[in-house]
Amino acid sequence: MKYSFVRGDCLRILRTIPKKFPVPDFRYEWEIKKFCLENSCLYFCTVSSSAKLHEVKTQWEVLVIDEAAQLKECESTIPLQLPGLRLAILIGDERQLPAMVKSKVSEEAGFGRSLFQRLVLLGKNKNLLNVQHRMHPSISLFPNRVFYENQILDGPNVRERRYERRFLQGNMFGSYSFINIAHGKEEFDYSHSLKNMVEVAVASEIVASLFKEFVRTKKKVKVGIISPYKAQVYAIGEKVKHYSTDSNDDFSISVRSVDGFQGGEEDVIIISTVRCNTNGVVGFLENHQRANVALTRARHCLWILGNEATLTRSCTIWKELVIDAKKRGRFYNADVDKNLAQAITVALVEHNQIHILLNMDSFLFRKAKWKVSFSNDFLNSMSRVKNVETCKQVLTLLENLANGWRQSRRKKNLFFYRGTSSQLLEQYKVNGCLNLVWTVDILKENSYYIQILKIWDMLPLSEIPRVANHLDVLFENYTVDKMSQCKYKSLNGCLLVPMRWSIDSCSCPEVDPLLSLSKSLASLSLRDDLESSSTTDINNSTMGRGVVRKWQRKLPNE
Repeated sequence: MKYSFVRGDCLRILRTIPKKFPVPDFRYEWEIKKFCLENSCLYFCTVSSSAKLHEVKTQWEVLVIDEAAQLKECESTIPLQLPGLRLAILIGDERQLPAMVKSKVSEEAGFGRSLFQRLVLLGKNKNLLNVQHRMHPSISLFPNRVFYENQILDGPNVRERRYERRFLQGNMFGSYSFINIAHGKEEFDYSHSLKNMVEVAVASEIVASLFKEFVRTKKKVKVGIISPYKAQVYAIGEKVKHYSTDSNDDFSISVRSVDGFQGGEEDVIIISTVRCNTNGVVGFLENHQRANVALTRARHCLWILGNEATLTRSCTIWKELVIDAKKRGRFYNADVDKNLAQAITVALVEHNQIHILLNMDSFLFRKAKWKVSFSNDFLNSMSRVKNVETCKQVLTLLENLANGWRQSRRKKNLFFYRGTSSQLLEQYKVNGCLNLVWTVDILKENSYYIQILKIWDMLPLSEIPRVANHLDVLFENYTVDKMSQCKYKSLNGCLLVPMRWSIDSCSCPEVDPLLSLSKSLASLSLRDDLESSSTTDINNSTMGRGVVRKWQRKLPNE
């Protein structure tokens, strides 16, 4: 009953409204628009559409143009012609990107200059908005010093401890990092724009890690990837296209050029600089305005991917950035991270740059127990392999060998040969038709001789005799001691580790001092699996027993 009375009162009020408040009667859409414009006191529109405001019969007083530094002068004249204007306020940043001008002639003639920039050059007074509320202080530090002479202050919100967010584990993925991509390669695509597929692989791997962490924690994260080259933007976009690009989703990816990102911001920004050459040529990156835009888009994390050598040789703002990152302890090599190293390896293999991985100093073997040396024959054989999966299998096998893994005798693809090389020659099957041929060799390093892996070739079983004959000739020049050194074995658990000999007293082998005697003795029972028919285990040799006695003498008295 109560609601019935209320409803009746409402209806009576509604019936009286037309008498007290005359509602316009319009039949056409343009009449509604005109009515709204003529009865408003605040208008929002683009510069070009402001021309329509001349149709409104009103006197204008104040004009505010945002991003005024991006407007060409001729565009600024459109709203400035509105009748009755008493005050015009231009808001912008002449130290960021101006209007896009494709014609080189027009650009050189100053066609892209803004009215904002002209007034600045004329020395007109300007007010600096000197507090930034977007970037974590570690992100704003470099651009503030380089582009704004330290005039910008960090707002109280970004200085709060909670503003520092960690989306991935590891120091490399803190709030600010330069991640060195030492093995990239810049190349032109069909449209003559540059791309660097190793940086593409690293960027996409970082995004994959961010997504995994998002799935685990359910914490929202917006990721932006910026590159100055369209080809790189497209290549990265193709790699991450299965992630959402809708900014309303909890996890979203936005991949754009520097110009396309002006005015934008994201939680995490990844910058792909692309350039990788011996001359220090960085192209678009030389532009301070473009660099300023790229470096100031991130809220919580900014990770810069680039080639240290190229950027340092460029003698540009990017050289300063690399030096600054090193001074602040924010410089990291990408291949130190296991996941990024794997992504780099796959990218190099897929783009026929496997030769970068096949050297003694390669990051694949940087932490390996054994040093690895490659013959020219092996490198030539690898260059002829076009199957990506075969290349991956070879690299996996090489990594395993370098870390001390060996096939058990019963699993070996045995090849019987009676020459001198039979004492050292090993062959491991890669796939159905190819075999990796290798031996243990001796390398002089500082004041020691050390055991290393020598990779001779990769070839079908039928061609191994040819390699064996070649090695027979080579090994005939080895002394008895050197041959013996090549055959010694030292076990750490179930892994073989290299031995070393002092040059001054090379008759006694020295095992890596980090190995414990207990581990070595505990692994003696495994020697049958690791021992081949053509080698001698250290535990079965006179010199091997001498080494054990030497270890025993070094044990402390109980």
